Amino acid sequence: MSTPETPAILPFETPVADLESQIRAMKEREDATEWVEQIRALEESREDVLRKLYAELSPADVVKVARHPGRPQTADYINNIFRDFRELHGDRRFGDDPAIITGFGRVGPFKVLVVGHQKGRTTEERIKCHFGCAHPEGYRKAIAKMKLAEKFGLPVVTLIDTPGAYPGMGPEERGQAEAIAVSMKEMSGLQTPIVSVVIGEGGSGGALGIGVADRVDMLEFAWYSVISPEGCAAILWKEANDTTNAQAASALALTAKHNLANGIIDGIVEEPTGGAHRNVAEASERLERHLVDRLREVTRLNPRTLVDRRYDKFRQMGTANPQAS
Repeated sequence: MSTPETPAILPFETPVADLESQIRAMKEREDATEWVEQIRALEESREDVLRKLYAELSPADVVKVARHPGRPQTADYINNIFRDFRELHGDRRFGDDPAIITGFGRVGPFKVLVVGHQKGRTTEERIKCHFGCAHPEGYRKAIAKMKLAEKFGLPVVTLIDTPGAYPGMGPEERGQAEAIAVSMKEMSGLQTPIVSVVIGEGGSGGALGIGVADRVDMLEFAWYSVISPEGCAAILWKEANDTTNAQAASALALTAKHNLANGIIDGIVEEPTGGAHRNVAEASERLERHLVDRLREVTRLNPRTLVDRRYDKFRQMGTANPQAS
C-alpha cells in the first residue's frame, strides 16, 4: 500500500523504487542516526534519478502520471490554496453533481469563484463522483455559478481534471451534449475574467465544458486532448493495448509542451521533482503563485475587452504548426 511518503510506483519508476526501498530500510534500523549521511546521499540520488526520468517522459508516461492515484485533485487544491471556501451545490433544475465542485473562496488578494472536476480518492468517493466524469447537471451547475460570479464582478478559476464527460444513458437523456455546448457558449461571453488550469486529465468536451477561458494553462505532467489515448487507439487500430495506446498518445500531441507549441494553451506550471503527487504542498504553492499572477493579468482588462480577446483566442486555434508535432 502506498502512502504520501511512498507513493504508488509507476512502471517507468523502477530505479526510484529500488532507492526508496533502501532509504526506508536504513531509516528503520535501530542505529539509523549513525547512517544520516548515507541516507542523505541516497535521497539525493533518488532526486537525481527522478529528475532524469521525468525530463524524458514519453506522452504515454505523461498520461500515467496524470492518472496517478495520489495526484492532487480539485478538493486538495481548494484545501491548500483557497481560503474561506464556501461550496455551492445544485443546478436548480435536476440535482447536484459531485463530479464538479463549485464555490467562492480567496486566493492571494483575490475573491474568486472556483469550479473544478473531482474524481474522488477512495472507491466510494470515485463511484459517487463518477470518476470525474461530469453529468449535464454538473455543467449546468458550473455555468449557473459562473453567472453569479459575473453578477458580483468576481473572476472565475476552473481546475480541469476529467477523462471526459459521462457517456451513460441517463446523462444523454438529460442533454449531456447540449449542456456542454451551452456551457462553452456562455463562458465565451462571460463578462468577468476566467483562468483555467488542466491539473490532471483534460479529456475532450468534458474538459472544454469548463475550459473556455482568458488564460488556459496546464500543469507540467497533465494531458489535454480531443480524446483519450485508449479511445483513439480503439478507433484507429480497433484495439487498445499498451502498444497502440502509446502510439495514440504520441500522435495526439497531448502533453503540456505539445499543447503550448500548438497554441492550445498559454503556459505551463512546473511541478515538483517527480510530479505533483510526490509533494502536494509544493505543487499547491506553485499553482497558487501561478493563479495569482494570471489573475493580476486578466483583472486589469475591462469586461468587453476580455470577451473580445477570448473570442479571438479560440478563433485563432487550429493553425498547423509542423514544428510542434
